[in-house]
Amino acid sequence: MRVVFDTNIFVSAFAIPGSRAEEAIRRVVNGHDSLIISKAILEELLTTLSRKFSRDQEELAHVAVFLAEIGTLVHPKRRVRILKDDPDNRVLECAVTGRADAVVTGDRAMLSLGRYHDIPILTLARYLAPP
Repeated sequence: MRVVFDTNIFVSAFAIPGSRAEEAIRRVVNGHDSLIISKAILEELLTTLSRKFSRDQEELAHVAVFLAEIGTLVHPKRRVRILKDDPDNRVLECAVTGRADAVVTGDRAMLSLGRYHDIPILTLARYLAPP
């Protein structure tokens, strides 16, 4: 499955060891799913980890390299304005450009869409649930 994680999933994975979000990252690392990521998502993640969690430049560089190694970087060319929170729109752009099979998020506004361009928008619990 080609999956796009919203920034809140990454933040939880990197800030809370042993979290369910970390389990989602492990699914990618173990080759169960393929991660699609964009520069905009990566930049928002690094900014959030720096500002809210006081991560230093070295830690941020490790996160960026790690995600570049496990994910496929896409470059959306078309901007969308569907949701009020602009970074959420960047996630949708990434999903469409990367032909994702799912978006995983904890964001209520994004979850309320249910789907975007036929791409299901899932909670972390639903993503991790056995088939």
